[in-house]
Amino acid sequence: MKKIRGTFLSIPVLLLANAPALWKLIDINSLLKTLIIILLALYTLVFMFKSHGRKGSHGKIRRLDSGAFVLGCGVLQSVIQFIIVIVLCFTKLNGWRLLANALCAYAITTLLCLSGIVRIAASARQVKILWYVILLFTWYIPLVNCIVFRKFYKAARSEYYFEQAKLDLDAARKENEICKTKYPILMVHGIFFRDWQVINYWGRVPNELIRNGAEVYYGKQQSANKVSVSATEVAERIKEVIAETGAEKVNIIAHSKGGLDSRYAISHLGMDKYVATLTTINTPHYGCKFVDMLLGKIPESIQGFVDRKYNKLFTALGDKDPSFLDGVYDLTYKNCSELNASTPDSRLVSYRSVMSKMNSIRSAGFPLNIGYLLNKPYGKGNDGLVTVESGLYGENSKMIEHKGKRGISHGDVIDLFRENIKDFDVREFYVDIVKKLKEQGF
Repeated sequence: MKKIRGTFLSIPVLLLANAPALWKLIDINSLLKTLIIILLALYTLVFMFKSHGRKGSHGKIRRLDSGAFVLGCGVLQSVIQFIIVIVLCFTKLNGWRLLANALCAYAITTLLCLSGIVRIAASARQVKILWYVILLFTWYIPLVNCIVFRKFYKAARSEYYFEQAKLDLDAARKENEICKTKYPILMVHGIFFRDWQVINYWGRVPNELIRNGAEVYYGKQQSANKVSVSATEVAERIKEVIAETGAEKVNIIAHSKGGLDSRYAISHLGMDKYVATLTTINTPHYGCKFVDMLLGKIPESIQGFVDRKYNKLFTALGDKDPSFLDGVYDLTYKNCSELNASTPDSRLVSYRSVMSKMNSIRSAGFPLNIGYLLNKPYGKGNDGLVTVESGLYGENSKMIEHKGKRGISHGDVIDLFRENIKDFDVREFYVDIVKKLKEQGF
């Protein structure tokens, strides 16, 4: 229906694009012709810059819908214009008039498409950077640019429908507050990241949980350090959240090394009386054997160099006393085995673990694709950093099954790349986790 509407609304733009030919073919007063062309030009400007987004949508979603609509009209007009060019060759128009018409049509149609592209670029998250590079070098090449424009159109439409469906779903269940748990949610990040500055470690997940009633806080531990040090910071954060909210306990959702930090805080630092549940996501409970292998082969001088550079960078970003090597060594199989032996689960806390895996090296980019290869000898599957055997912990463990060639990587499971993955909605994955916590009385 929208395509039909777009076809009719863009007819005046198509007429303006063929103004040189119509000026010659239509036998009316020149002044009237000029007036018509001025009106068509004004209409075209309004059409290009008017928001055509769905009523009720807002912000980026509306711009995305509008951009896809205008771009779709431009691509369709390109096809129609190609037919018009062929037809005009059999009319009484001379060569220079045909050339002038072709140039006018090319300019207006390209402007129409670029108008849509600009809105998409300002709103879309699912268009890969590679396609922007391709666009940069092909937008002026007829037919080739149509192929690229169509790629942008399809990506934008797909993202729009996905995000709009998400908004509609949230609106429909808003009153139910399905993520409003008894205790607040504390999200504890993994190694080499910070979770509360500039770029959210958890992507679009926290806002989705909040929209559905959750009370969300962050671990705020340093990006890299020994498990015992990070655990002390997590313990302090737990106390802060309890003091701020007045809650008796928290529900922890921890990713990667954050799961080890949380387990240590619970079992060694007396946090079991303040933690109701711990859900670990792709945590290397039994270590990363490929890390043992790499540390055994990389010279200590290089290890020290990387450690110094990393620590200097993250100190500048706000860490008080980061330690790259201490954090990495605590992920080895040897150190995790020692941690497990000295860190029994508390009977006061409900534990559950979740793990995913990549299905091929193409499931993720660098460095996870390299990690995938390095991990292959050490398990039946891995997420680019952690093997399945290491990530599944305790009796209440769950494997994320993803069909097809892609799978779910260590970054995908925290929405690191903000990508809409077919057959895996990461936001709904976390909504389901928190929803079950609520249903279980936590």
